[in-house]
Amino acid sequence: MVRGFAQCHGRRGGPLCIAFAPDGSQDGPMFPIDPQSATPLVAQIVGGVTRLVDEQTLRPGMKMPSIRQFAHSHHVSLFTVAEAYDRLVAQGLLISRPNAGFYVRRRSLTQPGDVLARTRHHDFDSNWYLRSIFESHAKEMRPGCGWFPAAWLFNEGLNRGLRRLAGGGMESPGYGDPKGHRPLRKLVSEALVDREIAADTDQVLMTQGSSQALDLAARRLVRAGDVVLVDEPGYANLMYALRFLGARPVGVPRTPTGYDLQALERALAEHRPKVMFTQPRLHSPTGSVAQTAQLYRLLQLAEKHDVLIVENDIYAEVDTEPRATLASLDQISRVIYISSFSKTVSPNLRVGYLAAPADLVDELAQLKMIAGLTSSEIGERIAYEAVTDARWRRHLKSVRDRLAQAHEQVGDRLVGLGFELFAEPKAGLFLWARHPHCADSRRLSALAAEHGILMGPGHLFHCDQEGVSPWMRFNVAFCDDDRIFAFLAGQLSETPR
Repeated sequence: MVRGFAQCHGRRGGPLCIAFAPDGSQDGPMFPIDPQSATPLVAQIVGGVTRLVDEQTLRPGMKMPSIRQFAHSHHVSLFTVAEAYDRLVAQGLLISRPNAGFYVRRRSLTQPGDVLARTRHHDFDSNWYLRSIFESHAKEMRPGCGWFPAAWLFNEGLNRGLRRLAGGGMESPGYGDPKGHRPLRKLVSEALVDREIAADTDQVLMTQGSSQALDLAARRLVRAGDVVLVDEPGYANLMYALRFLGARPVGVPRTPTGYDLQALERALAEHRPKVMFTQPRLHSPTGSVAQTAQLYRLLQLAEKHDVLIVENDIYAEVDTEPRATLASLDQISRVIYISSFSKTVSPNLRVGYLAAPADLVDELAQLKMIAGLTSSEIGERIAYEAVTDARWRRHLKSVRDRLAQAHEQVGDRLVGLGFELFAEPKAGLFLWARHPHCADSRRLSALAAEHGILMGPGHLFHCDQEGVSPWMRFNVAFCDDDRIFAFLAGQLSETPR
């Protein structure tokens, strides 16, 4: 056979050559596999590829043999190779590109400038709503909640992770590392590369969900009496926490494509805030996504007015499209980036993280220690096992597909009942909608509660939570019960409310 090219590198034990034919098929195995070994074939493949990556025989950007080519040259099944490749993707060693195959993943971003060049009878107050989140089992139907149904979560991976930890034993980690389980922080750092964010391991702080990350940022950056810019409407718990600190949240109106930039500029000039909290992607409650041009302008205004930005990106993993973020355009210079595993693995597994400049991460880690010493290393190890599971990537794709289908179905049903949709993101959890026969969604939500339905009335998501709003937040993953739409049809078909 005439070889197209060969990758040969001298290593301990002599040269190792990985040869390919002109048609791209591999000429000979990459490394020996022993079918008689007690080590499973999948583990042998994972170990062999890992060794070649560590030795830099397989370098970042190299294309791997296809699943079929690898299976043929190593005399193993397609299923075995697919399982091994999936596990290598989950562990951050390979990356899968649609219609292109598998490639050795970049381990870090060493040229942040290159990235910039490419991109740059209920009382519905906030206390009631917060209690209802944790007492939600009292409501049979929950279209207004903010999490995934249990059946949509990565329960199998979570259970496998628990079994692996239990079977392997675990020495008591004491209080653990204040910044969090280092292998998980390293994995987060590498995952951020795919979002075009350069953050090394020491720039990552593990937290007890994104809520603690937001709280730490608020306690570090905000003082009593400060004006803080937030999305309007926005995250209800954040506004509650800011008020608790004595701050005054001032809303920047959201639009279907991002922000009212004129209102933002006026607020910056009038109030001179030091901090803005925002959720550009798959925003709660509106579901809207800020366009890249708007993110650039927001960063320009932040630079001009010397404002720090806290970016909440908790739905990044369920987005169907790769998008620029404030952190990717800014390279966490004046942006604190926050995300979480809690939404897609399990809400009971409180594991989130933030990325920020290293000196700020050190300060936030101190605040974290004051509040609770460290986060749970056991929980973080369980999360690590779950997100390095070979099936994790397939689970995320399944969730994205289910969400896209749910958006289509729920959007059609709401429009059929006469609702106006604020945006149609086709991804994420939420639709934000209003009906011409409902001037005050609080009243409709009170009636819904009497029928065992937890709604998300719009006033809860505004800075002035005592106001009146016709808008409602619908969680598309919890809108598969016909009784919800029957109730809405019965209440909204006749007279304005």
